[in-house]
Amino acid sequence: MTVIYKKIILLLIVIITTSSVYSQEIDLFAEKAEKTNDITTATFKSSRVINGQSIENVGNGVLDLKILHRFGNISQGAYNLFGLDQASMRIGLDYGVNNRLMIGLGRSTFEKQYDGFLKFKLIQQQTGLKSIPLSVSLASTIIYKSLKDDLNATYTLYASDKFSYANQLIIARKFNDYFSLQLTPTIVHYNLVANSTVPNDFKSLGISFRQRISKRVNFTTEYFYRIDKLDGYNDPLTMGLDIETGGHVFQLHVTNSTGMTERTFINETSGSWSNGDIRFGFNITRAFTLKKPKALRNTKW
Repeated sequence: MTVIYKKIILLLIVIITTSSVYSQEIDLFAEKAEKTNDITTATFKSSRVINGQSIENVGNGVLDLKILHRFGNISQGAYNLFGLDQASMRIGLDYGVNNRLMIGLGRSTFEKQYDGFLKFKLIQQQTGLKSIPLSVSLASTIIYKSLKDDLNATYTLYASDKFSYANQLIIARKFNDYFSLQLTPTIVHYNLVANSTVPNDFKSLGISFRQRISKRVNFTTEYFYRIDKLDGYNDPLTMGLDIETGGHVFQLHVTNSTGMTERTFINETSGSWSNGDIRFGFNITRAFTLKKPKALRNTKW
């Protein structure tokens, strides 16, 4: 009996110990499963707030066609159909190289400008295993003004004189599903300025926000305070509605700016809200997936 008793005690010890270890393993894995990274998405509904860059990138392998359209000043009155008789436009293609890098090219009718840019995600807002309260991206743009030279000018313009550059740090936070805020410190550099008293570098600070109205409609506002100012121009203020319709986002807005590159809409906005020099406009985006996500590449349809 003593031998049997010892065997029973030993068996009970093994069972209890094994159960305890197994239970600890389950709890450990459960804890690890809970601590995952939840990356914040849809801080804004498009890769542009309205005129300027937003914190968002287009997806990896996605080609995004963007058409930005501005009518003339509403203050022109009924003769010009409150600005609808006039228009300027930018058409561009943006592409997601990977989950962090986005590139884009565009052509504007205003001053016949070409632009190209890179935007890279440095930090992504997230919760879980890592808690990061902000998203940060870096955007760098090159702009070429291709207007023909004035034949009566007393000086000769070189191709390099027509280039300008914009570098931006984009800092954004999505507070909840209803509200997002973005700050955009910006430096615009001109290769050529009017005279030696005008600086080549102009600093500004962009402030933008998104307020959700309904499931598919958001109110957005974008304002740039010009720290360094070109005489005769005003700070740009743009307000609009983002409407999600399936595969694209439709943006309706009013603005006092005509240009749609960082050089023109930040530093060279001639319109004034106080004088009624505002324009109605819209942006249309349409995304095309050129590369399947890795998880779907081997899927048979």
